[in-house]
Amino acid sequence: MQKQVFKILAKVNKAILPSYSKKQLDLSKANKLQLAIIGWRVYVTKNALD
Repeated sequence: MQKQVFKILAKVNKAILPSYSKKQLDLSKANKLQLAIIGWRVYVTKNALD
């Protein structure tokens, strides 16, 4: 059940949130909001795959 929720969240993230890897964002120059978005995407992806 929980894994399905994270898979749905991962699809929503992909559709709505920006992809900083495609924009080649340097993590050392990212602001707090960008780092929060990256962290959220990592958290959701990790739980969707696990």
